[in-house]
Amino acid sequence: MNRSMKTLILASLWALIVVGTDGFAFGQGEGGLDAEKIAQASGAKTTSKDGVVRIEWPRQDVAVKVDGMPLKPFAGLGSWAAFTPAAHGAMMMGDTVVFQDEVTPAMDAAFAGDLEVTALHNHFFFDEPKVYFMHIGGHGDAQKLAAAVKGVWDSIKKVREKHAAPALAFPGETPRDGKIEASAIENILSHKSQTKDGVVKVSVGREGTMHKIKVGESMGLNTWAAFSGGDNSAAVDGDFIMTATEVQPVLHALRKNDIHIVALHHHMIGEEPAFYFLHFWGKGSTRELASGVKAALDAQKSAPAHTAKR
Repeated sequence: MNRSMKTLILASLWALIVVGTDGFAFGQGEGGLDAEKIAQASGAKTTSKDGVVRIEWPRQDVAVKVDGMPLKPFAGLGSWAAFTPAAHGAMMMGDTVVFQDEVTPAMDAAFAGDLEVTALHNHFFFDEPKVYFMHIGGHGDAQKLAAAVKGVWDSIKKVREKHAAPALAFPGETPRDGKIEASAIENILSHKSQTKDGVVKVSVGREGTMHKIKVGESMGLNTWAAFSGGDNSAAVDGDFIMTATEVQPVLHALRKNDIHIVALHHHMIGEEPAFYFLHFWGKGSTRELASGVKAALDAQKSAPAHTAKR
């Protein structure tokens, strides 16, 4: 092979590498993503960089103040989703700005679109109104993922179309003080309870290690549910401890039983296995609420065994 031929081949290879960032990775070659199709499926404009297609939705529909200062969307109030090529089509990661009355509809829409919810938490203190961030993810066909993200964002827009200002409470009546029959809750959950100040609480311990030290329920590795109010009009709040493979089954089970998710995060660093914590809130009769928690416990037991560390 003469020098001119080698030069031509090397130049062609270099052109493929350079063009790949702006062309090959975005639908002009095998294995790439089609930014235009993602835009059509999501109803949002796309940007492309480093083989990643990204869509964004700045939350300009609700004015937010943090520490008394009006906060512009570019300072951290933007919803987004990013798509990267994968062997199975695409992998998507994203973060969605949600106000308190938008969390449940957005989460239900994510599940309806076969997306995963991977975190739910706050990014600010002293924010008015309070704003949260729901992280989502998914794998598969890029257009289907983009359409699922659109479903999440559309569910949020529907909430704001009905009420411009975020709500201050969940739908339904406020639980009333009364008597709670602990034995009925114990029978449903198959665990003993403790009662204090009219609140019935059930705790289920778990074990792990942290810095090679064995830790368990007394160190905070536990799932618990506290029932307040009265048997016919109660509230339940609590915490699920889960490995990574258990998170989605528990989330789905709680939502199927109309129990709201109010946080999803981790509490520790360096524990084995890696644990995640889900906080919840629900209203109804104690039997309905206990049955919902039981469904989540059952789903957790049926989940695949954990396979990875954080």
